[in-house]
Amino acid sequence: MLSKNKVKYIRSLEMKKFRSEYQTFVAEGNKMVNDMLKTFECELLLAKPSWMATQGDIPAKELLVAGEEDLRKVSFLKTPQDVLAVFKRPTEQIEAADPSGQLIIALDGVQDPGNLGTIIRLADWFGIRHIICSNDTVDAFSPKTVQATMGALSHVHIHYTDLAAWLSAQTCREIPVYGTFLNGENMYQKELSATGVLMMGNEGNGIRPETAAHINRKLFIPNYPQGEETSESLNVAIATAIVCAEFRRRIG
Repeated sequence: MLSKNKVKYIRSLEMKKFRSEYQTFVAEGNKMVNDMLKTFECELLLAKPSWMATQGDIPAKELLVAGEEDLRKVSFLKTPQDVLAVFKRPTEQIEAADPSGQLIIALDGVQDPGNLGTIIRLADWFGIRHIICSNDTVDAFSPKTVQATMGALSHVHIHYTDLAAWLSAQTCREIPVYGTFLNGENMYQKELSATGVLMMGNEGNGIRPETAAHINRKLFIPNYPQGEETSESLNVAIATAIVCAEFRRRIG
């Protein structure tokens, strides 16, 4: 039975302070939950009897059979799915995100949950296993971001840190740090490396000056036809997709 206390607990995880306090997050939907059960420790799983009947052993500490009304009470979606699960948030080691041997995405103040979720999904698609986020980047484990990842959160490690300090440490090691700017060089004509940091900025303000100070390779995504008046800028998730695709096309 789904108690009032459990409803209150699950609903509280919409807020970052409670996700931080309990170190848990919510995922909803058949594919999403099944993907995450392979990676994350499941604290609580609620599902319709029809969903339960199609599963084998479910690795969850607590299983509750839930009806339509129960799922509606706890769901963060307009249309509740057949299953909702509460997972433990992973403990990440930022030392594993070493850009000397791999390509890493860094995000400076990205605020939209949908954008972050899409970028995580892009990272997964292009084989980028670590994303470094400034401390004020939106929480990757908010319900909206988790849903936008479409399960990619199971494959990509998210780290939050003082971004300027972390970048400073990388540039001291002479690691390439790329960023997109309107005054950058045409990325299709620049040499791109197989390792390093790809920096993307805030939706409205771009990359902050204190962060930009550590970028040693400025790129520009040219519009087409070049020189004609177009939109001022690209959505950060779309820009990330274009740049990642070019890196992977060029270097594999």
